[in-house]
Amino acid sequence: MGIKGHGVAAALALGFFFMPPASAQPGAFAKKPSDALETYNGAVKNFELVLGQRRAQISSKQGLPNLPGQALYLARIHMMSAYKDLTDALPSRIGRPNKFKIPPAYFDADNEPLIDEYRKLFDLMEAPPADAQKSDTPFKDVVDLGTAIARARGLDATHAEAAGRVSLGIFFAETNGNQNIGNARSNKYKGSMQTDPSEDQKGRRKWAAMKQSIAAFDPALSLRDDREEARAGGLDHRYNHWTAVRDGLMGAHADIFPHLPAIVKTLPDPIDQMKFFELIQIIPTPTISALKSGNLVDYRISGATNMGYLRNNSIFAFGQADRARTSATVREILDAMWLFNAKFEKALTRFDEIRAR
Repeated sequence: MGIKGHGVAAALALGFFFMPPASAQPGAFAKKPSDALETYNGAVKNFELVLGQRRAQISSKQGLPNLPGQALYLARIHMMSAYKDLTDALPSRIGRPNKFKIPPAYFDADNEPLIDEYRKLFDLMEAPPADAQKSDTPFKDVVDLGTAIARARGLDATHAEAAGRVSLGIFFAETNGNQNIGNARSNKYKGSMQTDPSEDQKGRRKWAAMKQSIAAFDPALSLRDDREEARAGGLDHRYNHWTAVRDGLMGAHADIFPHLPAIVKTLPDPIDQMKFFELIQIIPTPTISALKSGNLVDYRISGATNMGYLRNNSIFAFGQADRARTSATVREILDAMWLFNAKFEKALTRFDEIRAR
């Protein structure tokens, strides 16, 4: 899961220090293999320590610190960064493939159990609140809402289906496909689409303006929406799966759906399409500028703020050379979003299952 909305100051506070352009010259990060190995071994031990501390706190029902996932996240980033620096200094250390499909230069497969524990801890720390309103069909809901919104925005059946598929990808990117979750790294973003209160309100207003047109061609979906609105009542709508997804899509993506024909033509790979829409979540302004540029894949995004947002979502976050980048093309960014691949592959599998029914 990513975090939106962190500017440069916040990114620096979270440990994302940017190297000046002059430091990015070839060989600037050359490190003795022995030093790189020592740093990496220390990073692994620190990750193990932080995981153990958090597990002990949870098991003994101790109170957790504010943003309890942040220390875990930074320790994981540091371990992977140190490993990338090690493999840059000593390529022979690049090992076997790992089950997470992380490029082997960035991750030692021997540490798979540490990532398993990391994910288990986040599942515990981000469990939905007791009053959250789950859906028995969470994946179908996302596809149905994305498809209906796209149809209301004038897309044909083929591209409306693509919108439903992309919407499911966003859900997996934000929450690993878990509904109504909290956020162990943010007090601001919550629920099935990880929106903040203002984004949720914006989506609700835009949905209200569109709902009548959707009811005209999909009355069953409109009736479901009425039931979910009544069910949610005064609850934070981000903790009702249906309304959270609906408002999240309306607030961030509905206005981009009309561009799907051009996006699909330029990015025919469904996973690239999902990555592009996830970029709308992370860095909306430059991503929309790229879309409007007429040269999407080669459009270059730069600036400390934008690069900070990317790094805070595990893009160009690992190793000194990657973290020193001051700009990247959209194609380079999509290629660097490899941590999202497994999530989007799961989304595609679920989408195909829904379509088969």
